[in-house]
Amino acid sequence: MSSPLPSPSTAAPLLSVRGLKVAYGHIEAVKGIDFDLHEGRITTLVGANGAGKSTTLLALSGLVKKAAGQVTFGGQDIAALAPHRIVRSGLVQVAEGRATLTTLTVHENLELGAYTGRDRAQRARDLDYVYGLFPRLKERSGGLAGNLSGGEQQMLAIGRALMARPRVLLLDEPSMGLAPIIVQDIFRTLRAINQAGLTIFLVEQNVKQALKIADYGYVIETGRIVLADTGATLLRDPKVQDAYLGG
Repeated sequence: MSSPLPSPSTAAPLLSVRGLKVAYGHIEAVKGIDFDLHEGRITTLVGANGAGKSTTLLALSGLVKKAAGQVTFGGQDIAALAPHRIVRSGLVQVAEGRATLTTLTVHENLELGAYTGRDRAQRARDLDYVYGLFPRLKERSGGLAGNLSGGEQQMLAIGRALMARPRVLLLDEPSMGLAPIIVQDIFRTLRAINQAGLTIFLVEQNVKQALKIADYGYVIETGRIVLADTGATLLRDPKVQDAYLGG
């Protein structure tokens, strides 16, 4: 069945999801959603807590079982792939809550992100790139990740994902629990990473911040996508303003 929602582009999507369903027992958390990610763009999925945003990302990463649906990435059906094979294909997730390895150093965390690569010279260049994005990580490279602030741990989580050389970076609630000034820094960095060519899929409760940097956005409510348009258009949409931006 064709979708009534507007398409962000006439070009073929890099990642295409059709009819995605995810259930936890008898509870259907994601109810047959369709969406596309286009290369070189920031696409965001926004909505309230419990709407199905994080479950959607976990399904894309293979970390929760899909009840139904097709996921095509770079022309390949990845719906049934194991999580490590999805990472190798270039779809890399930054988990909600950062999930840094607190008893390892910052440098060791970043090195673990590059486990799929064998080229030491490339790994060194990637490490320089991450330290250029996040100078604070370079300053703290020999220290334990567990001693970092929340914002620094989010930087580390993003940097570790970048070490895997993703084609698409999946981000789950990167602003969660961070001070507003740190959130601004994180979102500026995401825009810079995107402008360098990386495709980003951003899941956020911070609707205003997400739509400000997104080329295209989807609004999800109780497991269904109810709106889709450019980020700028959704920011002006009265339904979005009433529901998420305080009118």
